[in-house]
Amino acid sequence: MGHPRGLYVLFLTEMWERFSYYGMRALLILYLTKHFLFGDRDAGLLYGSYAALVYAMPVIGGMVADRYLGLRKAVMFGAVMLVCGHFGMAFEGQAAVQMGGEVQRNLLYEQIFYLSLAFVIVGVGFLKASISTLVGQLYGQEDPRRDAGFTLFYMGINIGAFIATLLCAYLGETFGWRYGFGVAGVGMLFGLITFIRGQKHLLGAGEPPNVAYLKRRILGISREALIYIAGLLSVIVIWQLIQRAGDLGFVLSGFGLVVIAWITWFSLSKCNAIERDRMLVMLLLIVLSVFFWALFEQAGSSLTLFTDRNVAMGPTFTAGMFQSLNPLFIILLAPVFAWAWVKLAQRGREPSTPAKFGLGIILVGLGFAVLIFGAGLAGSDGKVAIIWLALMYLLHTTGELCISPVGLAMITRLSVAQVGGMMMGVWFLSSSFAAYLGGLIAGAMAIGERGTRVAGGAESLAVYVDVFGKLAVLAVVIGGALLILAPWLAKRMHLQSNER
Repeated sequence: MGHPRGLYVLFLTEMWERFSYYGMRALLILYLTKHFLFGDRDAGLLYGSYAALVYAMPVIGGMVADRYLGLRKAVMFGAVMLVCGHFGMAFEGQAAVQMGGEVQRNLLYEQIFYLSLAFVIVGVGFLKASISTLVGQLYGQEDPRRDAGFTLFYMGINIGAFIATLLCAYLGETFGWRYGFGVAGVGMLFGLITFIRGQKHLLGAGEPPNVAYLKRRILGISREALIYIAGLLSVIVIWQLIQRAGDLGFVLSGFGLVVIAWITWFSLSKCNAIERDRMLVMLLLIVLSVFFWALFEQAGSSLTLFTDRNVAMGPTFTAGMFQSLNPLFIILLAPVFAWAWVKLAQRGREPSTPAKFGLGIILVGLGFAVLIFGAGLAGSDGKVAIIWLALMYLLHTTGELCISPVGLAMITRLSVAQVGGMMMGVWFLSSSFAAYLGGLIAGAMAIGERGTRVAGGAESLAVYVDVFGKLAVLAVVIGGALLILAPWLAKRMHLQSNER
């Protein structure tokens, strides 16, 4: 298809990594509420905290890869950590029980669960930013194939997500949680093997910036080994932090303010006029993407619980399986979007990056509006027809295609070279804030608390519709405002018309 072979090595590696991530994601909120008997509010906050840390760690992982380890070694180490974490999730232990109004959980297996999440979080931190940056290094700065290449890469990610969501959700909810989580671990193992065998096609991209520096020893231990030891120690820190979800918001806020302040300082003091404009426009779009991802991340939390309680899905499907609609639509539509961007660019009519972001935010709002419309047609049992859920996922997916691959391409194109890996990490940091915010939004739709009976039917439907309506209005307003500002922002990106 006219792209470097290395793209397909990274395509397959990330496909298996996303297989493991989305396989677990399809089960996580249901596992928390059904196996550990967390209430909706606590489960939503824990899910949001996990997702927030998953997206925050690439900032640190990207910096370590940029300055010391190199992108390839970072991907390798992250993949090993992910294998450990996903296999650890397969140790489910005894299900929690409710006794005398209190939920009793097996402490050992609950701690194994938290520790496994910590391994996954640190593994993603090393792998995620590095592998996306590697994709950007396969293309020249002015290569018009870049957006199309990232869109194809994004399609590969979602092949893994689609298969995993169906398979892991079905196995986990039908035969036992351990089977769904175990299959996710096998997928990550395949991803590690794929990357090891395919490195020759990367043509030297992603090497350490200073090999001699890594080999130098401190107290008889190489600096490279010390980085790996520090990575393992960080697992212990995350293991404890994820159990304190209420404090995580303060940690993320402080971390985020420091990062934003540093980028602003760097842009104003270390960049020329063009680089400064590009960095500041990029920072603004990253901040605005937080709202999009906060709404989009409801798929793994409130929307899955909504599906379980208020969608007429029949006896064949389980609630987690419907998360597969998003990657399915990505697979079908990503080539169309990749083709459309190239054709529109050739005619000088491609929307600018800010305009694509505005469209994406509007589309996620319209997705919630569709669910509200479908809820108005629900019967007395409060069950919504599957078609409305499918249409919501379709709109959310088209919004995602306007933001996610375009955002990845924006980071690799506009970032100053010496902070490219870090800026990719900052892109994922925005998703970290969004995930935590998404957990708070999911908590606003809490229905079952502390193992109590979950109200279904019309009662739960009314709660969901109320919050969905507010989200829809807010998204359309923010997206519309960004569309109005898009021409002004596009000029400050200082790109040719066919590279907008």
